[in-house]
Amino acid sequence: MERSRAERLISKGEGLDAIVILNDGCPFVDSTFWYLTELNGGSFESSIAVVRKDGNMDVNVSVLEEETASSGKGDVRVYRTRDERDNYLREALRGADNVGFNMHNATYSMVEYVRKTVKGIKVKDASSAISSAVSVKDSKEIELTREACRISSLVAEEIPDMLSEGVTEKEVAFRMDARMRELGGTGNAFDTISAFGENSSKPHHSPTGRRLGKGDVALFDFGTRYERYCSDMTRTVFLSRPPEVLERAYEVVLEAQAAGIEKYMDGAPAKDADLAAREIIDRSEFKGRFIHSFGHGIGMEVHQDISVSPRSEQVLREGNIVSAEPGIYIPGVGGIRIEDTCLITKNGCERLTDFNRSITIV
Repeated sequence: MERSRAERLISKGEGLDAIVILNDGCPFVDSTFWYLTELNGGSFESSIAVVRKDGNMDVNVSVLEEETASSGKGDVRVYRTRDERDNYLREALRGADNVGFNMHNATYSMVEYVRKTVKGIKVKDASSAISSAVSVKDSKEIELTREACRISSLVAEEIPDMLSEGVTEKEVAFRMDARMRELGGTGNAFDTISAFGENSSKPHHSPTGRRLGKGDVALFDFGTRYERYCSDMTRTVFLSRPPEVLERAYEVVLEAQAAGIEKYMDGAPAKDADLAAREIIDRSEFKGRFIHSFGHGIGMEVHQDISVSPRSEQVLREGNIVSAEPGIYIPGVGGIRIEDTCLITKNGCERLTDFNRSITIV
């Protein structure tokens, strides 16, 4: 029988008697709360999930979230006053000594609230245990991510039809966002990057009123959420024939992505994919132009453990979902990036995003 997510999480927390997941208030909400409860709705401000050593979980929510919480995992406790919440928390942590918190997300004030409310606990960092648990996806998570990737892949295929001379970066980004919603997405995984010409050399460019002209490169980095799970992909196309240097860069990036993806498999050092792609780029005329890592984990957050960088010490595991996104960036000229979302399997990987990766000239 498959263990619950709460059981998998606490099994990673060596030496911990409990792990507490805190939602303070927007923007200080922790996706781990939705991961554990398997809910996809509700705001759950001032809600607390407590996973105990035996794998059982209490979910303390206000009366505002009672109906929503009842459809999720865990033993739901509904509070109407601050005193009720305090008492539920003390009960959930009775007998616990070493208590872990997600130090990557929890606010200082909320950790202090728990420490002062439940006397005698020792505050520990559970962020590594949380990262280890959420980085390996179960079958439900994989299917939700697969649907998010299907939606963004359909939008990628429509990009050439959105492009014409004079259209702005903002206009295309808006159309892409709208199409992701129309096709079933429940929100953006992140702000869509739409970059034309020289702007495409900035990996995290924000769309402007810059208009598309003949010979321009057009780079789009985007993703949708589907029931809280993210996709992430990049497509780079050209409006009429671009400068030859960018065509050459495109072919190098395409080769680099293939080399990196070949290293994606269960048990492989995560850094191997980055090093394989980087070797392709650095032996070309574009040495030093690959200025970020090859990939990162994807889940309820678009950037999540695993790190696929040349310095990573992590090992890929079956069930990891990671990006594969080499790039070449030439300031003042343009940039090329090709990205897919990939599922690590026992003997390789499966690309969950699907679009034409050969050079596209509109």
